[in-house]
Amino acid sequence: MQSFRTWFEPIRPVRLENNALTIQVPNKFFYEWLEEHYVGLLKTTIRRELGDRGRLEYQILMSNSNGHSRKEEGSNNKGKDNLMPGMIDTEAIKNPFVIPGIQRIKVDPQLNSNYIFENYIEGDCNRLARSAGLAIAKKPGATSFNPLVVFGDVGLGKTHLVHAIGNDVLKRHPEKTVLYVSMEKFTNQIIQSIKNNAVNDFVNFYQLIDVLIVDDIQFLANKQKTQEIFFHIFNQLHQSGKQIVMTSDRPPKDMEGVEERLLSRFKWGLSADLQAPDLETRMAILEAKMNQEGVEIAQDVIEFICYNIKNNIRELEGVLVSLIAQSSLNSQEIDKDLAKKVIRNFVKQINKEITLDFIQRLVAEHFSLPVDKLQGKTRKRQVVIARQLSMYLAKNLTDKSLKNIGEKFGGRDHSTVIYSCRTVQDLMETDAIFKDTVSELEKKIKLSLHEDIDA
Repeated sequence: MQSFRTWFEPIRPVRLENNALTIQVPNKFFYEWLEEHYVGLLKTTIRRELGDRGRLEYQILMSNSNGHSRKEEGSNNKGKDNLMPGMIDTEAIKNPFVIPGIQRIKVDPQLNSNYIFENYIEGDCNRLARSAGLAIAKKPGATSFNPLVVFGDVGLGKTHLVHAIGNDVLKRHPEKTVLYVSMEKFTNQIIQSIKNNAVNDFVNFYQLIDVLIVDDIQFLANKQKTQEIFFHIFNQLHQSGKQIVMTSDRPPKDMEGVEERLLSRFKWGLSADLQAPDLETRMAILEAKMNQEGVEIAQDVIEFICYNIKNNIRELEGVLVSLIAQSSLNSQEIDKDLAKKVIRNFVKQINKEITLDFIQRLVAEHFSLPVDKLQGKTRKRQVVIARQLSMYLAKNLTDKSLKNIGEKFGGRDHSTVIYSCRTVQDLMETDAIFKDTVSELEKKIKLSLHEDIDA
């Protein structure tokens, strides 16, 4: 009797036409429960009452933000901020024993189609997170990366990466339901659902998502009700083998104001950090953006930009947009002078290029040696010390990779560079005079390379 009151009393007949009975149910979850648990009973009853050609169709009653109800039958509404997420692009749902397979409710994934893996440049700074994202896209919910938490500072590409995951899932698995939502929007939806007495519908909807992507999860902090509801949604999705992807500006262990039971679940899968990109990666990113915009910029200008914009990919993109605008409006070629003018709006101090050539010249001058000795094979102690010191300074003061540094010093491999850096560090700990020499050279490099922004 309790099952009847729960699952059959809320049903309302809508119409009977051409051997098709249309019934109204409260929500999508209600429909799927009936189909999962009572499909046999419904099929038998329809055939008994309407004959072998009888069929059953459903009409879902959804609640909108002002508390009124509306019926969904083949509507084509695009998602709006004031609508509950389950009201995005809904369609009439027919009984699966009439039309093979369940016709899923269509959900606008809220993804930016421009954010894809093809234009997400890989580097040492993001390789782990990107690789995990690709694995998830191939087998959402079936990898050990569930949940995936991508964390890092502002402007390092977290949002781009999670959108790329969502877009790739839809490309590979068009039958999957993917949804991207910011934690701020998620919280606002909870507030609206509480006002409308529709929390159950809200939770039921989210529990049907195959790949849930939540941006800025740190904004869960100190929101008790939001944490409680998200906890139940998280549990249901994870237990059902659904994929959860989240971003944060910090690792889960550093999140304050978030319940321990949630934090422990965030640690179940993989937490992958995004670091500031190195010089080569920044240059690759800028060149990829240039190709998208159809712009050509001289290599020395590209290097100049990337030496000065180091920590934020958005700033790098902003510089490029500003350069294109200035060049177009003023019919001016994009050169170093224009780049310097634009970069003044992004950084307080412009840096000249710190090149390996410059470091080699400075060290060779200090030791009264020709530069080619540092690149040669001689094993004289003074030359070896100068060479090792040059490699140490190159590693600490430039964004060059170990491979690039080694190649500049006569084609040596990265292990030689590592050994040289360790040797210099050991000498600095045991030889105060040598330590002063290193400090003096570092100071000379920094003083000679810094240029005041107002100069």
